[in-house]
Amino acid sequence: MISVVPPSIKKSRLHPCGNAPDHEYVPSRLPIHTAVPAKINRYPNVLPTLMDKLVIRGGSPLLGTVRVSGAKNAALPCMAAALLTEEPVILENIPQVRDIQTTRNLLAAMGAEVELGYGVARHRTTIHCKNLTAPEASYELVKTMRASTLVLGPLVARCGRARVSLPGGCAIGQRPIDLHIKGLELLGAKITQEHGYVEATASRLRGAEIVFDKITVTGTEDLLMAATLAEGETILQNAAREPEVADLADLLNKMGAHIEGAGSATIRVKGVSKLKGAKHRIIPDRIEAGTFLIAGALTGGDLNIAGCDPAHLVAVLAKLKAAGVKTKSSKDSVRVMGDNPFTASDLSTEEYPGFPTDMQAQFMALATQAEGTSVITENIFENRFMHAQELVRMGANIKIEGRRAVVIGKTQLSAAAVLASDLRASASLVLAALVADGETIIDRVYHIDRGYEKIEEKLKAVGAQIRRIGNMLP
Repeated sequence: MISVVPPSIKKSRLHPCGNAPDHEYVPSRLPIHTAVPAKINRYPNVLPTLMDKLVIRGGSPLLGTVRVSGAKNAALPCMAAALLTEEPVILENIPQVRDIQTTRNLLAAMGAEVELGYGVARHRTTIHCKNLTAPEASYELVKTMRASTLVLGPLVARCGRARVSLPGGCAIGQRPIDLHIKGLELLGAKITQEHGYVEATASRLRGAEIVFDKITVTGTEDLLMAATLAEGETILQNAAREPEVADLADLLNKMGAHIEGAGSATIRVKGVSKLKGAKHRIIPDRIEAGTFLIAGALTGGDLNIAGCDPAHLVAVLAKLKAAGVKTKSSKDSVRVMGDNPFTASDLSTEEYPGFPTDMQAQFMALATQAEGTSVITENIFENRFMHAQELVRMGANIKIEGRRAVVIGKTQLSAAAVLASDLRASASLVLAALVADGETIIDRVYHIDRGYEKIEEKLKAVGAQIRRIGNMLP
């Protein structure tokens, strides 16, 4: 195992999570350390060069079995939950993707000891937050991964203070953390904002009833973690119902929390004074599973998506059926058969259990090959059609009308040099390239490396003509 630990920090700067008096902590002066041993480069998809590109030759049907990795969006809050206890938390089925490495760096900067598995244990991570020497998340880390703000609630709950950079804008739209802040204030935290940072302090949080103005996944997760150590009962109303929220609650209960209703709109939390360590296996990645389902259908293949949870894919499977795609589900896998012609089908993204916004771009790639006109409405993010113009460069017929995209199919796609703008946009370009005529080059694939583990290796194993090239001159 490899340990990621921050350089030693003088004892005079320890805060209440360590061993020094309260008044000696100076958060705004602490350096942010991201100690990453060179050996971590054994994972080529975790820290690739920013110049890496994917080269894909279309026309090959995908045949065989592809195994889904653990869910990045479940792993990230579970890693943040380790901040709530001084005992080790062991997480299994952790995907080897860039966002996981960013979170490891963030936790290490706070003083956590993070053991990185490799070999047969490469998907296991042990996090030990015994002494947190710097309870803050710098802009340098938050700007690369907005989920870094998930540490706000756990830090103020356990340490009594936290300093986290405001995330700012995002390629796919604004993701403000105002609901996190309002919820923490209701729990008794004092919040100040200065120089682009949120600073929260509290002697101990107190239970409260929190009604979210709108559904927020990270807000629900952040306040759920904070409430576990609050005095009394907390009720979260209009909470996010995503499987990733339920997975986080499962881990927290193993750590000694008392949580009921996770996965529903109302979550009840009875606070405890202390949490313990635990061992937990992360759920499968439903978005990766959905991406491979569309890949199998688009290429006219016969693909078995193994290691997934079909119960998490109900909306995606229903929409694929409406478009004429044949699937067959079992306990932990879904088989997709792409021998049927596709028909146009309208789509609106919604919060879970509706159709996920993280699958919208991939479905648009499918719609380009469907007979008829599909209208795709994006209700979650205001700027999530950035992939559409790149698909048009490949021959797609797409018109953007505000939050609606009108896709007229079926069009013959042809290879082009395209640019990935965000994580899911890059996945849609990979899907389009798999059926395009010729050899497509996708630039900025560090976006796809944020959330898909070794995607080129998985696709190549089932017949795709795909390779990664790097170290190229601009």
